[in-house]
Amino acid sequence: MKKYFILFNFFFLFGQYDYSLTDLNSSSQYFEQSVGTSYFENNVTIHYFGHFNWGLCRTRFGELNTLYDVWKNQNLPVKLIGIGRSKTKGLKKGSISNREKLIDEIEASINAAELMANRKIDKINLGISGEFIRGINTQGAITIGNNINNNSINGNTITENDVKNVLDLTKAISLPIDQDILHVIPQEFKIDSMNSIKEPVGMTGRRLEAMVHLITVTSAAIDNLVKCIEELGIEVSEVIYQGLASSLSTLYEDEKELGVACVDIGSTKTDIIIYCDGGVKFTSTINIGSNSITNDIAVMLQIPISKSEDIKKKYTSAKANLSSDELKFEIPSMEGQVKRSISENEVSKYVEARMIEILDIIKNECEQSGLKEKLTYGIVFTGGGSSLKNFEKLAKEVLDMPIRIGCPQNISGAVEQATTPSYAVALGLAQWKIFKKQIVNIDDEKPIFKNKMKKIKSIIKEFF
Repeated sequence: MKKYFILFNFFFLFGQYDYSLTDLNSSSQYFEQSVGTSYFENNVTIHYFGHFNWGLCRTRFGELNTLYDVWKNQNLPVKLIGIGRSKTKGLKKGSISNREKLIDEIEASINAAELMANRKIDKINLGISGEFIRGINTQGAITIGNNINNNSINGNTITENDVKNVLDLTKAISLPIDQDILHVIPQEFKIDSMNSIKEPVGMTGRRLEAMVHLITVTSAAIDNLVKCIEELGIEVSEVIYQGLASSLSTLYEDEKELGVACVDIGSTKTDIIIYCDGGVKFTSTINIGSNSITNDIAVMLQIPISKSEDIKKKYTSAKANLSSDELKFEIPSMEGQVKRSISENEVSKYVEARMIEILDIIKNECEQSGLKEKLTYGIVFTGGGSSLKNFEKLAKEVLDMPIRIGCPQNISGAVEQATTPSYAVALGLAQWKIFKKQIVNIDDEKPIFKNKMKKIKSIIKEFF
């Protein structure tokens, strides 16, 4: 018993004070060198003195290192275990057009996901988008309060509470009576004359200023959607702007830092969100999406919309000259109609014309933002509308900037079913708890850290 007690205390003792010992591990880069705690700054280190073989030690140390990386990066992958989809006819351009039909459609998709996952859903994150969404850049400033623990002539230490206070102040703007603030997204902080600060907590100063991007939404739009979910006995944990959700699941950090637009082309609307210098600078929602292409095909060929959607996915190209004039397919005929056929090239001409119109609107929105010249990485397209054949080639021609198709990242499980652009919003919503801390920069409870420390302690107990 005494032996265990002494070894356990060695772990903490040597974690607090620098020392050096000869490394006897032949596979280590420090083999036969004198190393100590100073060699491993900003890393989790464990120093073992005991009877286990080195192979076991390396396995355990590797597990500890992995746990640390997960906690440090705050980027835990989501395991996908169930998917449910249903065609939406009760929702039009983000607004409810038929409440009863929408509830049935939500229930159908939830039931399908529960069946696949073999689990009951009791809470969800709800995505929202539509013409009632607005984006506003604003700012606020506070004098950093006196702190008895600080006597520096340069000011006081900034706390998480100071950050919360200044962010709350940015919300003190005049809004229409029917509008609520959905998100407060920090862009940067200023401390006195110092600019471009991302995490001010722990720094010293007299004045703290926050530049933020506010996303607002019509109150009734949220209330009506939430009530539909609650009618099914399911709690809505949070409501998130869909454009933000899709950007979080598809963009890389370098893109956000150096300038990029994320454009999610949905069925009835398109969400645009622009990042530069690591923060959100612009958001916009336009009321046009890939359904306009489906409707064009239905009108042109005089066929039901359901058949038109199938033709769009199977035969059309966003660039007509890359489709065949020789390959023809039979047009679905209604009762009494003469059988007809049309070439892939012919129908693709209508698809290209409509897609150019959508891309021109997107281009105009980027220009109106005043940030087009800062889009170093161009535009990342996602959403079902970006899945059209040869869409990327057309977008590069029309927009004359770098283009990439964005697919969801950092997920495990049934990834083969969901790593397509059409799932960008859904998987962004699933990862919201992780992303929220990264966006807001503050977290009262720090649950991720606590859980990882519990796991680390359990591994240490196995040693001693």
